[in-house]
Amino acid sequence: MTDCLFCKIIDGKIPSKKIYEDDRVYAFEDINPQAPTHVLIIPKRHIVDIKEATDADAEIIGYCNLVAAKIARERGLERGYRTVYNVGPDSGQTVFHLHLHLLGGRPMTWPPG
Repeated sequence: MTDCLFCKIIDGKIPSKKIYEDDRVYAFEDINPQAPTHVLIIPKRHIVDIKEATDADAEIIGYCNLVAAKIARERGLERGYRTVYNVGPDSGQTVFHLHLHLLGGRPMTWPPG
């Protein structure tokens, strides 16, 4: 998608602090971190969000979680972390390209915001 912020980040047209990249996903530091670790993991293929995903997207959705776990291990988040997919504007989603938030490095409260 040509007008998508995250697609532009993947293409290198907008700078980001890259944490991880492979042929399927790109992970980078959130520019407005809500925890000491706040990384976004995004599929390289544009998917709007979970509600727009299809059965064909199940593998990449799960893979994003595995990448989050890998990054969490590398960052020493043994005491715990949170992964979140926001879906739609009422959830706080502002960029409509599927992305998994990895948050950690501090105690998380429940219920969240």
